Formats: sequence, structure tokens, C-alpha cells
Amino acid sequence: MKTRLCILAIILALSTLSLSRKRRKSELLRRTEVEALGFVWRGNHTNSHDLLPNDPVPDSFSWCNKDGVDYCTISRNQHIPQYCGSCWAFSTTSALADRIKIARKAKGPEIMLSVQHLLNCGTAGSCQGGGALDAPYQWIKKISEKGSGISYESSQPYLACSKDSKEGFCGQVNFSCKPLNVARTCGDFKKEGGPCVGLKYYPNATISDYGTISGKDAMMKEIYARGPIACEIDADPLVDYEQGIVTEKGKEVDHVVSVVGWGKDDKTGTQYWIGRNSWGEYWGEMGYFRVAFGSLLIEDSCTWAVPGDFTAPERNNQFHCHEGGDNCKFKGSNEEELERLVFLK
Repeated sequence: MKTRLCILAIILALSTLSLSRKRRKSELLRRTEVEALGFVWRGNHTNSHDLLPNDPVPDSFSWCNKDGVDYCTISRNQHIPQYCGSCWAFSTTSALADRIKIARKAKGPEIMLSVQHLLNCGTAGSCQGGGALDAPYQWIKKISEKGSGISYESSQPYLACSKDSKEGFCGQVNFSCKPLNVARTCGDFKKEGGPCVGLKYYPNATISDYGTISGKDAMMKEIYARGPIACEIDADPLVDYEQGIVTEKGKEVDHVVSVVGWGKDDKTGTQYWIGRNSWGEYWGEMGYFRVAFGSLLIEDSCTWAVPGDFTAPERNNQFHCHEGGDNCKFKGSNEEELERLVFLK
């Protein structure tokens, strides 16, 4: 009898502990907030995803190991040097960077897109959360049409801050959209232009198309034909994830991840998505996780983008700047000139 009572007490204690843990804070904005920012909810530049061939797909496929070649870019961490709810920016830029790597046939230096540029100027969200799933692509397409693009990490590194964040050192630095916060370099030689300058000419990437999809079949078709995508997900069950296949159905989406492929467990036959999170390689399976088809609401809403132009050695489209940036620095002072910032010749 005592043993049964002890077991019951343990079960009740564990249940209470489970109920007392609050859900993680959502990093996604509501539809009304998204539309107030000027973005289309679940927008599509074209419906090219509907025109993709309905080719049969294999049971297992991953862009991280396609015919022995790794087309996936690095796994990143949105949480350092302080917490920032920028999953919406990491997932979309990582999927786009993967597609650029695919376009380059995995040749040449890997291109990392600047999440901080998106936080500083993108208007699609902040460290407090992001807008529509495809809002980052809507913004990149808009500036692409004006002759610019999202800068590279090497000219605007991630600081995990936005102008509305008070975490860590964020409140002590100006993160407004100005030339220094688009692309910059710092040199201590006066003859090279002085301390830090905002660059008018800088490596960047554009997109030519974007859209949203949902459902297992549409996801597989898009990934197989063109590359990784970004999807909303219920990340609450992922907080303590270590390894294995997550099978929980999910309650509400609060996070965005990139999906690079799918697989099938040899022992159980369970099919699963291969997701890349933005919580660092210390988490999960070296920054990745597996979630069963139909689980964690991951199939409800996804977005994709097609790369346009991008700066790369093989394209011979670099504007060659000095170390201190004196021959590339931004000299304008108004927003119209800022919007015309361009790198490509």
C-alpha cells in the first residue's frame, strides 16, 4: 500500500511540475501585427511552386548529403552574445544561403547572409519576434528590385540586438537603419578613412522569387526540386530535445526553422523531417533535429525563395574596397540614397 502511495505521489508531483512550466515565449507576430508592418500575410511573388514537376521522391533525401556532397550552410546560434528572438530571420536566411550554395554547386567560399542587416533594416521583425513567415523574403525582394540586396555576415556580423531590445548591451548601441548598420568596416589608419565607415558598395545577395506552401507533398516537392525551406513549428517540445525523432502533434506554432530534407527510420519505419534549428551546435543533433511527418505543426506553413544575383568570385562582380573602406564608404545622408546602396557593378 505504501509503495502504491509513493508511486502515486511521484506521478502527481511530475504532473504538477509539467503543468507549472510555462510555454516558451513565441517569436512570431500575429497576423494583424504583420499586416500593420506592411507585409502580405502568407504572400506569394509567383505560384512557381505549383508548377514544379511531380517527380517521385525517395524515402530519404537531404541537401546535407546529396550524392555525397554537403550543400547545407553552417548551423548558427541566435542566442549569443545575448538572447534574441530572431528565429524568423535565421531560418529564412539560412535556407536562402543553402540555395545559393546549391546554385554554386558547393564550390568556392561559403556565403553567410547577415541576419543583423535584416534586424537593423528589414522591418519584418526584431529580437521581440518576426512577422509573416515569408516577410524576410518580401523585404529582400523589395530591395532587390531597387538594385541592392542583403549584405554578407563579413560586413555586418550578428550581435543579437535590435533597436527595441534591452538585453545585454543592446540598449547601449544604436541599431537603427543607417549605412553603418547595413555594411561596415573599421580601420585605425587615417589615410584609410578613419575608424568605422558605412559602405556604399558591399557583397550582397538578392532573390528573384518567393512564396509559401503547406502540406507534406508540397514541402517534399519544393525541397527536392529547389532546396531547403523555412517552416513554422511548435518549438516548446524542442526545448529539452537531445536526440531522436519527435512525434508530438504540437499545440501552437511559436518558432521558425529550416527544413533540409527527410528520412525514414530503419527500425520503426517512421518518416521524419530533418530540421536545422538556430540554437547552436551544442543543442540537439549538432544543431539539427528530426520530427515525424505530421508532428509539431511543421507542415502547416512554410516559405521558399529563389536566389537572384549574389556577389561571388566566379561572377566577377566584386567592387574592390580598401582595408579601411575609404574608396567604398557611404557619403549620402538621406533615406533615398540609403535605398540605392548597391554592390554589384
